[in-house]
Order: sequence, then C-alpha cells, then structure tokens
Amino acid sequence: MELLNKLQWRYATKAMDPTRPVAQDKVDRIIEAARLAPTSSGLQPYEILVVKNPALRAQIREVAWNQAQVTDASHLLVFAAWDDYTPERINHMFDLTNEVRGFRNEGWEAYRQQLLSTYPGRGAQVNFEHAARQAYIGFGAAVIAAAFEQVDATPMEGFDPAAVDAILNLREQHLRSVVMLPLGYRQADQDWLVNLPKVRRPLEQFVTEVN
Repeated sequence: MELLNKLQWRYATKAMDPTRPVAQDKVDRIIEAARLAPTSSGLQPYEILVVKNPALRAQIREVAWNQAQVTDASHLLVFAAWDDYTPERINHMFDLTNEVRGFRNEGWEAYRQQLLSTYPGRGAQVNFEHAARQAYIGFGAAVIAAAFEQVDATPMEGFDPAAVDAILNLREQHLRSVVMLPLGYRQADQDWLVNLPKVRRPLEQFVTEVN
C-alpha cells in the first residue's frame, strides 16, 4: 500500500527546483534498482550515464525541445543501450555469471552457444532495438524507485538521440541513447501539472482476465 501511495504521488514533473539537490544515497538506490532489474538472458545490455557536467546538460537541453528539467534537475540519468550484441559482450556476461556463482553448468554453457550462434547474426539494428527494450525495464524500475524515495522524476523520450549520442560520445562506446530520467524536486508554484488529478484508465478497461 505504501508503494502504491507513492506511485499515486508521483507525476511527470514539469518544473524542477534547481536549488534542491537529491541526496546521493537516494540516487544510488534509484540506480541500484535499475541495476537489479531483470533483462533477457541476464545480459544487461545497457548502461546508465549520470550526467553532472553543466555544459553538457545545457547542450542536451538544446536537443531535447528545451525541456528545463534537463538542466534544472539535480541529476540527469541517460539510459544507453548496446548498439549490438557481439560475441565479446555475450561471453563477458556468461563468464561473469560463472565467476559469481562459482561453477559452470552444462545447460548454461549450451545456452551461451545458442545465443552466440543467433544474436550476432541478426544484425545491429535488430539487436539494438532488443537491447533498448531491456533498457526500458531498468528505466521502469528507476521510475518506481524514485517514487519510493519521494524523488521527482520526468520520463523523457523527447530528445534527438543521435545528437545526445554525439554530445556524450556514446557511439565511440558502442552505445546509443534510449531514454532519459531527470531526478530532482518539484517546484510546485511553477508547475502547471502538480495539482491536477492523475488520469489512468479504470481497472476494468485496463485488465482482462483470460480463464
């Protein structure tokens, strides 16, 4: 019930208070929630960039429809997906699993070979789109964690991904930007949305039970 109350409290904050920083421990827990989120085959094919540099954030704002949250928020998280599934990336995650668990499993190794024989050959664009969908799972976890921490957040797709990639040199890192999440605290007297009721379809229009 507490979590649902906080999800009712959250909204896509339109005006952030640039004078109120978010405590680092809260940011750490929000990022950790994204890190712990599930991903297909456990590959975790995305990274989170915490953009602190004011000049870079000003540049990003210019290619994000001048949305003030980009610069006014305490922290700006950019979720960037792998540009492709390569054998090196797949092997790294399988090797990491073996290292953490301390043993090798025959079925797990067979699954590794299955991915190695299929994923790289699908093409970079197909693989990026798959990786981007995984990034959204972590992004959703971060949004929920922010609400739990009572930190305001603004899910943001309204930006030019190619331009953000260039500003943050993501292509050189074999990453592509997917979605951004400014974190901060609402400036209620400047935010037209703050007191409006949350609008969601009623449950009976949203859920269908299939028996």
